[in-house]
Amino acid sequence: LLGQILDHWFESEPLKATLATDAVIGAMASPHTPGSGYVLLHHVMGELEGRRGAWGYVAGGMGALSQAIAQAATARGAHIFAEKAVCHVLLGRDGEAQGVALQDGTEVRSKLVLSNASPQMTFLELIPQEQLPKDFVQRIRQVDTCSPVTKINVAVDRLPSFLAAPNARDGQPLPHHQCSIHLNCEGTQLLHQAFTEAAHGHPSSRPMIELCIPSALDPGLAPPGCHVVSLFTQYTPSVLAGGRSWDEQARNAYADTVFDCIEDYAPGFKASVIGRDILTPPDLERIFGLPGGNIFHGGMSLDQLYFTRPAPSYSGYRSPIPGLYLCGSGAHPGGGVMGAAGRNAAQVAITDFRHL
Repeated sequence: LLGQILDHWFESEPLKATLATDAVIGAMASPHTPGSGYVLLHHVMGELEGRRGAWGYVAGGMGALSQAIAQAATARGAHIFAEKAVCHVLLGRDGEAQGVALQDGTEVRSKLVLSNASPQMTFLELIPQEQLPKDFVQRIRQVDTCSPVTKINVAVDRLPSFLAAPNARDGQPLPHHQCSIHLNCEGTQLLHQAFTEAAHGHPSSRPMIELCIPSALDPGLAPPGCHVVSLFTQYTPSVLAGGRSWDEQARNAYADTVFDCIEDYAPGFKASVIGRDILTPPDLERIFGLPGGNIFHGGMSLDQLYFTRPAPSYSGYRSPIPGLYLCGSGAHPGGGVMGAAGRNAAQVAITDFRHL
């Protein structure tokens, strides 16, 4: 249990709760849920520029990271075709991958296919089910993809000023504006209560909020004096109590709850809002192909990690389809912006390619 780990090392309840957010981020779990300690480890195990556990902003926004990878690939002869939806994986007589078919009818032939899509998308939608072992299909169908995350992107016309650390007169960003700001995290019990509400189908009345202001470090993201605020919030169920779906009214009601909470910490925040974009779990699934809206392509629980990710006997990036590899967050070692799954999958694919 995460709670036991934090109680062993720390006394301060706000500090424990703030650390606890990285143990439940993206997970429909409470700090008291068995196994939650691993998710915290997953978030602090890496390093950035030699600093272990450090995180950073990408200059130009997260899309700039994708562009950097794309430019590195094209510089080495790769051809990249964006906005080309894949219809299915082409299979040969012996059931091996031979390329992909696009929705516009184009066929792209290849000796190997690497899928960065989720295991559910890759194996349940792009491959004929009869080509896969029944137990494998059942395992993929059973993967827990439940997600509590609603992402809210906000444009504001001035920097938020927090009661705990008011802005300077010149309105310039202060050190705390350049960090991850955790709200409604004064105690782990608050996180547990927020989780319990969502477990019963109700969006948290006092949601956990991680607030970042990337424009405080990267001014090019917003016009002068204005800022973009990224809100990573939970807990929100995929399906609301009574089987209700997330309509516009439900979306806005939850966002209003989040904004009311921020207003308590930073009076004037609501008046500074120019626009907002609300992405509930179903929105994240529809727009980005995240199963259940899960940012990790599947829960990071102990039964879905290591040799069982995405399925027992298939944690080594190869799949039941010869020549088809899984290289996204649904593969070992899981989600997060670290590239480990892609790098490992590439090495396996290169080894196999040399023997074709």
